[in-house]
Amino acid sequence: MASKQRFKTTHPGVFYREARRIGGPGVERIYYIVFKKNGKVLEEKVGRQYVDDMTPARANQIRNDRIEGRKPSKKEEREKREAERQAQEAKLEAERNRWTIARLWEEYKTQNSHIKAIDRDEDRFNCYLKEKLGSREPRDLVPLDLDRIRIKLQKTLKPATVRNVLELLRRLINFGIKKQLCDGPSFKIEMPTVHNIKTEDLTPEQLARLLEEIDKEPDIQAANFMRLVLFTGMRRGEVFKLQWSHVDFARGFINIVDPKGGPSQKIPLNASARDLLESHPRSDSEYVFPGRGGGQRVDTPQPIENIKKAAGLPKDFRPLHGLRHVYASMLASSGEVDMYTLQKLLTHKSPMMTQRYAHLRDEALKRASDLARDLINQAVSANNQAPGLSLVR
Repeated sequence: MASKQRFKTTHPGVFYREARRIGGPGVERIYYIVFKKNGKVLEEKVGRQYVDDMTPARANQIRNDRIEGRKPSKKEEREKREAERQAQEAKLEAERNRWTIARLWEEYKTQNSHIKAIDRDEDRFNCYLKEKLGSREPRDLVPLDLDRIRIKLQKTLKPATVRNVLELLRRLINFGIKKQLCDGPSFKIEMPTVHNIKTEDLTPEQLARLLEEIDKEPDIQAANFMRLVLFTGMRRGEVFKLQWSHVDFARGFINIVDPKGGPSQKIPLNASARDLLESHPRSDSEYVFPGRGGGQRVDTPQPIENIKKAAGLPKDFRPLHGLRHVYASMLASSGEVDMYTLQKLLTHKSPMMTQRYAHLRDEALKRASDLARDLINQAVSANNQAPGLSLVR
């Protein structure tokens, strides 16, 4: 502890007191300055002789700086540091309370990790949204932000991909609003119109060649994979997940578990599908078409592409998804299946998805109408004497 006695120096306003030396024997000087500022006389300790390498001359320079306002006092420095610390804490707290689009994505991903499309969503977010919008809060977005994203993406991506990216952004914002994590933007996010609905079909000749090549295929797993899609209209992923326990031979149904992220449904086990599954080879795996090690299959059997090429099908025909369209087209064009029934068979969540086949049913109705005309003409031709009847033109 420093003594109370003051010792003058050759510099006015600078004095020292003596105290036990820190870290060594003997005593050392502790220098102080006295000055007037804003009408008040201030006294401040400016440093120790050895610890701070303080001298009367240095203390005098500090005194001059303090008088001229060039150097804050240690108290002011402490107050400044404390204010900066509090400001930093407030900033961090505000950041913790900010639900940016990037933070919403992390929370959304955590709560929806079970969704099979989450990996594709993560690629879309990282590639197209994170850099431009990741640090923004939804409430701060303006229409121009989305216009810039859309215009940039349209230069290199397909329209459907652009729509998927913007739909992901809208989904993240709606997620945050629903969970009461953030406020939404002041405008409605509009989705670009995409005219890329593709309904693949095969002519009778093409279908015949395909079935012929399927019959030739020695890989029974690949051949039956294609047959089952054609007989049932199941999606590729649904066939991947199909287990023997999902096939109800007694009641005549196939249970479709988690069809494209929706609730589980069931479709009829028709005679062709029943015969195929009853004759299909079984292994120790629970899956009808097992992958490596007997687990769930994650990729399409390679022979399927070879079958497509051997049948001479168009290059843009997707062997499995295309067969699903063939199944739906055949039913719609038969005229015997209404759109609601077709929707249930295809496990479409919305009737709008089934409307792409409506024109085929219209053609079937026209053929039925023409058949009625032909039947009337036949009846009239058989009995020209029938009163009140004439040929229908």
